[in-house]
Amino acid sequence: MPAEEVVAQIETVKKNYAVGKLVEVVKPSAERVEPFCPLYENCGGCQLQHLAYAAQLKWKRKQVVDVLEHIGKISDVEVFATLGMENPLHYRNKMQFPVGRGKPLKIGCYARGTHDIIDATTCPIQNVGNDKILNAVRKVAAQFNLPPYDEDTHRGFLRHVMGRVGCDGELMVVLVTATKNFPAEKNFVRALRRELPNVTSIQQNVQTFRNNVILGRETRVLYGKPTIRDEIGGLKFNISARSFFQVNTSQAEVLYRTARDFAELRGHETIIDAYCGTGTIGLFMARRARRVIGVEIVSSAVADAKRNARENNIRNAEFIVGDAVKILPRLAEQDVRADVVVVDPPRAGCDKKVLETFAAMAPDKIIYVSCNPATLARDLAILATLGYRTKKIQPVDMFPFTSHVECVAQIVR
Repeated sequence: MPAEEVVAQIETVKKNYAVGKLVEVVKPSAERVEPFCPLYENCGGCQLQHLAYAAQLKWKRKQVVDVLEHIGKISDVEVFATLGMENPLHYRNKMQFPVGRGKPLKIGCYARGTHDIIDATTCPIQNVGNDKILNAVRKVAAQFNLPPYDEDTHRGFLRHVMGRVGCDGELMVVLVTATKNFPAEKNFVRALRRELPNVTSIQQNVQTFRNNVILGRETRVLYGKPTIRDEIGGLKFNISARSFFQVNTSQAEVLYRTARDFAELRGHETIIDAYCGTGTIGLFMARRARRVIGVEIVSSAVADAKRNARENNIRNAEFIVGDAVKILPRLAEQDVRADVVVVDPPRAGCDKKVLETFAAMAPDKIIYVSCNPATLARDLAILATLGYRTKKIQPVDMFPFTSHVECVAQIVR
């Protein structure tokens, strides 16, 4: 940590930097604290439990400022203090844990830098509902002798356990399996329901490929409904097994409120939500705009978005299946002018063609929601060449005790 004196073992020396590992802290920082999780030293799920929470928020803002300067070559942007949580524990509404061999089965996060599974019965950043799912699946899988998947031999059955917790305590269990055939399926489901009386949905996702992708293409419902519900800012959302939904519900509201405030809506605007997913951001903004058009390449997500609009009685939002690079020029040909473009891309950021497509539509503002400051900085530099200026950035701590930080950028023409 900054200002610490340590003994370190240098393992790699490059032209501009060196990589080493900590051997001993000789003079600790005043901001160093004792990690609260007994698995922290080995587990790769969290990276910052040894840093006081207030200091984490400052460090995350600095991370954003640094990449803006070094990658984006941008220094005249107002970067606000990171918005943190009042209680930064038990915030994750979704877990995805690998399964490995053990008696009983090992289920937990990978050890840092490896594929060794750190067996866990509880995780302090997970919603307690996910802890219940974790332990129930471990117990029932042992009862039925379900073999864990071995990534070296490509044999076995159970690969991952995914859990989701909804706003009313609804639980979704997704069992990711290496084969479609599910041994003792009905008895397994019956036993799992006894362990989890309030489970709403039990599903099987089939992932037959020899890779590290967690979910496969086929999902089937074994019990209950295909979706659970969560709530952001008074809006209810249906979440399916494959849907993208922010894992920190309370901070998602902070994030979306910031995006809406940065859009500075007056009620007459047309908004294009270019990576709309299940429609969360677009629907959150719809009540302050004239029209929202969401574009998303995943058809099941668009089906969820349309359903979410109906169930929240929002009639000025429409959703289109397709690639934004192709759909947006088509909308422009139909004389659709976007006053505001909202974009919330994956960690890789936006393809340059996507950014050029946004600029060609000449919106007054682009609101960029990013989960990766490095690719955000790169994309802001590209937008600067296309006639847009980044005015302000608000970091939001969606993932306390990890190194990740989410940002909302206001970009003006």
